[in-house]
Amino acid sequence: MFSRIALFLLANFSVLAVLSVSSRVLGLDDYLASQGMGINGLLIMAAIFGFAGSFISLAMSKWLAKKSMGVKVIERPENQTETWLVETVRRQARAAGIGMPEVGVFDSPQPNAFATGMSKNSALVAVSSGLLQIMTEGEAEAVLGHEVSHVANGDMLTMGLLQGVLNTFVIFFARIIGTLVDRTVFKVERGIGPGYFVGSIVAEMLLGILAAMIAMWFSRYREFHADAGGARLAGRDKMIAALRRLQSISKPRDLPGQLAAFGIVGGMGQGLKKLMMSHPPLEARIKTLERAP
Repeated sequence: MFSRIALFLLANFSVLAVLSVSSRVLGLDDYLASQGMGINGLLIMAAIFGFAGSFISLAMSKWLAKKSMGVKVIERPENQTETWLVETVRRQARAAGIGMPEVGVFDSPQPNAFATGMSKNSALVAVSSGLLQIMTEGEAEAVLGHEVSHVANGDMLTMGLLQGVLNTFVIFFARIIGTLVDRTVFKVERGIGPGYFVGSIVAEMLLGILAAMIAMWFSRYREFHADAGGARLAGRDKMIAALRRLQSISKPRDLPGQLAAFGIVGGMGQGLKKLMMSHPPLEARIKTLERAP
């Protein structure tokens, strides 16, 4: 499975690719070039496309999460476990000052959880069946607190805004590079030539990787805040115990997609892969909680 933040990035990239390809196929880039589009015009176009890609992905996030993970939303609790889940999230949401999220369960042997949604008052909190089987009630409560804190902290919207800015600069500089390739390599003096299309597409891919690294850094940074929130809602000892439980499980897998930024477990890696990790190492998270006053 992909790393969790990949679903958001994949959805964002897909929407962005459709918008970018459409602008080329429909001749928007040619039209703007023929009208003498300057730096300001290019930046405005990049911002429109960049934020559109990000917020369309954000608006789709809950639906994508349900479909990709097979989340069963608990409409009416059918057993004691579901009742406990719903009531725990309700209590924590009230304490965090947010609207009641949808609560769901997805089938996975790995202990994991995620929160997603467009806003604080329209979110989804879901846990895996493996988490309910492996963790104690106190540990599961801390995980739920962690996810509710992601919602309360507005991490979804903040990630959307950050990605919109990153998209804007990827599109802007990719088209600048494409134009330079056109002018210097293909010697195109006016309009748009083949160098523009090839150069801008390759540049978008490379700059997109750099943008993904920045998004991953932000995701790792926000995990510490969500851990602190989980400690406030459920108790620091329970939050530390939950992280230690995750630490004891060898090679836990990530959730797919966008969900990576808001799950409880992240991927592991070395070198370049470390820059693409959605979560900081569990040991660092535990030490941060232990040092907290």
